[in-house]
Amino acid sequence: MAAHRKPGPSPLGRPAARTALTLVLASAAGATLFEGSGHADPARPDRTPAQVRAEVDRLYQQAEAATERYNGAKEQATAARTSFDELRDEAARRTERLNTARRSLGAVATAQYRSGGLDPAVQLALTSDPDQYLRRAALAEKAGDRQAATVTAVRRELAVLAQLRAESTGRLSALRGHETELRRQKAVVLGKLTAARELLARLTAEERARYEAAVAARSGPSAPTYATARPGTATASAPASRADRASGDRLPVAAATGRATAAISFARAQIGKPYVWGATGPSGYDCSGLTQAAWRAAGVSLPRTTYTQINAGRRVSRSELAPGDLVFFYSGISHVGLYIGGGQMIHAPRPGAPIRIAPIDEMPFAGATRVA
Repeated sequence: MAAHRKPGPSPLGRPAARTALTLVLASAAGATLFEGSGHADPARPDRTPAQVRAEVDRLYQQAEAATERYNGAKEQATAARTSFDELRDEAARRTERLNTARRSLGAVATAQYRSGGLDPAVQLALTSDPDQYLRRAALAEKAGDRQAATVTAVRRELAVLAQLRAESTGRLSALRGHETELRRQKAVVLGKLTAARELLARLTAEERARYEAAVAARSGPSAPTYATARPGTATASAPASRADRASGDRLPVAAATGRATAAISFARAQIGKPYVWGATGPSGYDCSGLTQAAWRAAGVSLPRTTYTQINAGRRVSRSELAPGDLVFFYSGISHVGLYIGGGQMIHAPRPGAPIRIAPIDEMPFAGATRVA
């Protein structure tokens, strides 16, 4: 018979081993946490000015991506609200028709009750004028046909109303879902903008001036200030300088024709207005709000968001760009501008930076679309 040894104590049962294992697991969890976060806490005090500037740029780009998601959720919520209201109005109209038919049936029933509901043969036997009775009976039969039709109409309206109520319940549920997403994306945008503002506040006046000069060098002459804007309110920013407006006037757009010319003319007239996230004008715009408004002025209806506008026309390569084309940036298609020729575009950059002319090289190019 084989010998059986008594199992020795588990290594995990020893206090020292358990402590070591705990430390290993804690270290692994901490490493995973830091790897998953991707970026350090924006409030970390040991950042260099260069790291702060890089983080601010990243936060603004993320805020713009969230703004486009907010715009999409707002569009869906608006459509769901319109659809729900239409169903509710249709249900109200049909309910009124149903009530009218019911009142008609009620009046007939009351009249029959008051007449005693005598058998037709008995009524014929008792009448002193059989010919008159028969004429009235024929009319009563026609009335009975109309009554039967009314009953059928009532049943049909009841079925339609049941269907409308079921559809309304579904539309209301969808509406609430879109409104929840709208609030979530708004919170994301405001959170990113607040974090960027707090980081900028940690820079010295000299460091901030260098940062703003670097932004101006990338985007053309302007003097931005960085303040958080809520939907429908203007961002505090310096107005475009005369040089900023004049630089736009010097850029040729001779290649633009027809509707593209009208879109570019509208966009030029907006130069100097503030970036306002979620806005479509007329006092301020976000990036896709500006391009949508510009092409609307040219008689073309564009969808609201960057990731839908890119599919609103024919895709063109960078080498094929012509004035009026929509140019898109970043891998998530989170920014758009209106190309005006010469490697330049008009766009609404981000909070604190007014609408301006800028080179398309200042951001990672993602694609272009020709609307008309």
